Amino acid sequence: MTVRRMKTYTGGQGYVYQYYFVGKRPALPGQPDAPATEFIFDVTSDRKTTYAVSVFLPEKAVVNWAGTHGRQLNDAEQYGAAKMRLFQGFDDIEDMMTNGRHLLIDSAGLEKLLAMLGVQ
Repeated sequence: MTVRRMKTYTGGQGYVYQYYFVGKRPALPGQPDAPATEFIFDVTSDRKTTYAVSVFLPEKAVVNWAGTHGRQLNDAEQYGAAKMRLFQGFDDIEDMMTNGRHLLIDSAGLEKLLAMLGVQ
């Protein structure tokens, strides 16, 4: 049995979220953002209802970033961008369960998220 470490984040909307990383996988071919990597987090804001939030990192955004910076992103950097996008959702979306279950990182967003982490 896998023990998951529950983490806490206070969002800009005033909610305190608890979340943990479930895993990543290639986005299903039917997804509008495919081809992409889907990072899956389980989230709760009331400790009663847990729901999945998927953060999609399209291959196109990763390729664009690599072309601009002359190197590939490693797995930790990709995860860092996905986690920062999750935090943006916590800060900006009032009802995550209804409106924040599918988050996308576009090329411009990837650049900003990685800059926040100090990734060059």
